Amino acid sequence: MKKIPLLILVVSGFLAPGVMAESLLAQVTSLLKPGTAATASAATVDQLGRSTPSGTVFGFLQAAQDGNEKIAADYLQMSAMRRQSQGPEMVGQLKAVMDGAFVGSMRRISTSPEGNPEDGTAEAQTVGTFSTRDGDVPVVLVRVTDPNAGKIWLFSAETLSKVPELYESVESHQIENKLPQRLVRNVFQGMPLWQWLALLAAIPIAVGIGWVMVLLVAIPRRLWLKFRKRPNLHTYGRVSMPLLLCFSALAHRAMGGYLDLPLLPRLYYHRAIAILISIGFFWFLLRVTGLTMQRLRIRAISAGRIGTGTLMVLGERLLTAVVVVAALLVMLAILGFNLTTVLAGLGIGGIAIAFAAQKTLENLFGGISVLADEVIRVGDYCRFGDRTGTVEDISLRSTRVRTDGRTELSIPNGTLATMSIENFSRRDKIQFNLVLPIRAETSPDQLRYLLAELRRLLYSHQKIESGSASIRFANFDNSSLRCELNSYVLTRNADEFAAIREDLLLRIMEIVEKSGSGLAYPSQTLYFSRDAGLDKERAAAAEQQVRQWREQQKLPFPDFAPADASAFRGSIVYPPPGSAAGKNHP
Repeated sequence: MKKIPLLILVVSGFLAPGVMAESLLAQVTSLLKPGTAATASAATVDQLGRSTPSGTVFGFLQAAQDGNEKIAADYLQMSAMRRQSQGPEMVGQLKAVMDGAFVGSMRRISTSPEGNPEDGTAEAQTVGTFSTRDGDVPVVLVRVTDPNAGKIWLFSAETLSKVPELYESVESHQIENKLPQRLVRNVFQGMPLWQWLALLAAIPIAVGIGWVMVLLVAIPRRLWLKFRKRPNLHTYGRVSMPLLLCFSALAHRAMGGYLDLPLLPRLYYHRAIAILISIGFFWFLLRVTGLTMQRLRIRAISAGRIGTGTLMVLGERLLTAVVVVAALLVMLAILGFNLTTVLAGLGIGGIAIAFAAQKTLENLFGGISVLADEVIRVGDYCRFGDRTGTVEDISLRSTRVRTDGRTELSIPNGTLATMSIENFSRRDKIQFNLVLPIRAETSPDQLRYLLAELRRLLYSHQKIESGSASIRFANFDNSSLRCELNSYVLTRNADEFAAIREDLLLRIMEIVEKSGSGLAYPSQTLYFSRDAGLDKERAAAAEQQVRQWREQQKLPFPDFAPADASAFRGSIVYPPPGSAAGKNHP
């Protein structure tokens, strides 16, 4: 049973804020807290909602519309005896004058017990005027003290004294004299049946007018596209429905203005039209925002800025949230809610949410920074700490990575923004380093020959950056002569690099074997009589080649002469002859 009063209070707040709100609050309080609490609440809150000017006006109109003339008379400044005898008649006349001659904004009527300083004093408020052919009469509310309800607002006796005269001058609908009396006398929610039928009949006409306006608005766009010689992407169809809603609501509002609706139904009608226009406008804004961000995203991706394109997705989601919140606030304002209180509540709620969602906000801004800086992109192969993998998605909260083991690694964007990331996909070339252990018994001239041939290999290979390539005898290890090879392979593809590295290693093995030496291993070698040891013939040939270089003054140490290096640069073809991959190689 306790849920029913709460539901009544919520519904009344949406339909007519201020209409008997205080009385409903008092009823809820009395039901939830019977006894002394209810007595105290009733003593401070007027049961009829007359504590504010807005409550008095809306309460009177609602009671008069519902036919509760006795209750409606309690909103009038009259003596008890006069209220009992003349109250019902005065209620009917005032209701007719309010419906036919009232001019003013119902939304501007103060909801404060003290009234609005712009409309008068704390004891008298001018809430509007009665406009007739004879002139304008102010509608004044006065604040009086009631022994049961405390300070309340009532329609002033001065205003009521002019109501009979105004009632005579207010003309009835001329169209009602020509309509069947059944349509005029039957009233639903304060409106005659003929006005309801007129509003319903105006809907298809308003939709037709709205559709014509949509077609007219599309003409300048088509002419502009034709003038600029741009293709018609048919994006206008996505915004035509919101425009149709706006134009149809405006057309219906214009036609409804000729029906002279009663004041309270007129207010609700205007609010409904305003909400429809707001829905159409913010719907249109959402569609335009989506189309704009989509075009910007396509342009960014086409230009290679994939990170910026992903950031556009995030921006579109944030703008959508902002538009939706703005739409809700506008609708609340149309319904008559005090936005100051709503915004204050949102501010306090925002602070609470910010404290409760620190990690979420950290990840959100971390994702924005990662996307804005374009540190990584979808499809990049990177190292994150001690893990490597391919980036599959960058969302608002986290970044998902497909590891080398085919597992999915999720990294919070807040952590990602502070992490050292090594992006392998951004390499312009791949480093090839090799430590070459040569057998310790290799002679110096053999080693010179070996170094020279390896250097020739690096300079000659088409896929090696010759300007930075080097091979040096670096040190004596325990069981080998240490040679260090440093170079860069001119490729960004990991698979191609693996093939080139394989080719280089095979060629290096051939050169080591050709020098008469061999690769050393971290082990001890025992020589028996059957072991011939080093190849003496090849060793002698290598030493003879070095002697020849020395005699001709072409010893390639510390490096080849620039002319010699240029002469054989690129002379080794890769892939090598006979390779299946070499047939289609550029």
